[in-house]
Amino acid sequence: MFTGIVTDLGSLRAIEQRSDARFIFDTGYDTTAIAVGASIACSGACLTVVDKGAGWFAADVSAETLSKTTLGDWRAGTKVNFECSLRLGDELGGHLVSGHVDGVASVISQQPEQGSLRIVFEVPPDLAKFIAPKGSVALDGVSLTVNEVEGSRFGVNLIPHTAAATTLGGKQPGDRVNLEIDQLARYVHRLLDGRL
Repeated sequence: MFTGIVTDLGSLRAIEQRSDARFIFDTGYDTTAIAVGASIACSGACLTVVDKGAGWFAADVSAETLSKTTLGDWRAGTKVNFECSLRLGDELGGHLVSGHVDGVASVISQQPEQGSLRIVFEVPPDLAKFIAPKGSVALDGVSLTVNEVEGSRFGVNLIPHTAAATTLGGKQPGDRVNLEIDQLARYVHRLLDGRL
């Protein structure tokens, strides 16, 4: 589990082709404190550390993950939001995030709005029903509050810190991001459908 609060902005160093792709990431984390087998959210996708060294760690990425997330678009140098998994007793600063990407959202527009950055996203129609005004979403692993929803589009505002400390501040129209819907919305939908 994660909170959607990014604690390091790193980058993809290289991709090695094996049976699954192996992604090697550059990070500011003290990797001596990270165990092999630990989970790290990488721009919203929960990946398992399989190797590490000073200033880097590696994770294997399956074909399924490459096809269902933006990770298939990543190249050496791609900036990546990192968050280590939540420990019992840690502050829950955002909202509960599983690191299981539900789909990909596209940036429709991005513009300054007073002191913040306003971004409008479009999501696949089957996920739009899970997004509500003042609800939570995780975009590239960042916990955000939804401002408004219109059909399959919704808007968020990034404060200057979030814009600078995550990949979202550099997103432009047409860019894609990993989307995880709020877990509560998923369960409410199942209850209302009578399938739980």
